[in-house]
Amino acid sequence: MKALLLIDIQNGFCHGGHLPVPDGDDVVPVANSLIDSGNYDLVVASQDWHPAGHGSFASAHPGKKPFEMGMLSGKPQMMWPDHCVQGTHDAELHPALHVDGIDFIQQKGQNSAVDSYSAFRDNDQAALTGLAAQLRSEGITELDLCGLATDYCVKFSALDAVEMLPGVTVRFIEDGSRGIDPAGVQAAIAEMRTRGVAVITSEQALA
Repeated sequence: MKALLLIDIQNGFCHGGHLPVPDGDDVVPVANSLIDSGNYDLVVASQDWHPAGHGSFASAHPGKKPFEMGMLSGKPQMMWPDHCVQGTHDAELHPALHVDGIDFIQQKGQNSAVDSYSAFRDNDQAALTGLAAQLRSEGITELDLCGLATDYCVKFSALDAVEMLPGVTVRFIEDGSRGIDPAGVQAAIAEMRTRGVAVITSEQALA
């Protein structure tokens, strides 16, 4: 049983969004080719779904600016622009994404006191989204993932998949993903490889 996990392919992380990833829109046609391929028994999309005033937003911390480090619930936290607020256009999945082929949307980041990069759990690893349990219940043995952004939500989702889904083959589709910082992207890919994530292309995924 094979599953495809599309990470945060939302307006907020694409051109014109509140936290755009460079060339983020370029992942959409790759994602669509994967959705439409028929290669996957289950297609899941994660969706950043923050309440207004989320603690990871710089605007929630007087004197802080986006992309500065701050603190959230006693732990270091990157301060982000307000993004993907529940019910806004910014939070919607990209309009060109073939959403009819998506079986399930996993929302995340709803607790204002902790950020949630991974589709599987909050950053403090205390609260689970339930995605791992669902994939286990579906009998998934292979998981391919891609999306936005490689050096944050994609990386943490991949690492959590390896840890929380023992025995499942986890593959990162590199050309179906884009990152924020080039050095961070290379470090993320190296870390994923070290932790047992296979790095592949969409062509390999579709073969």
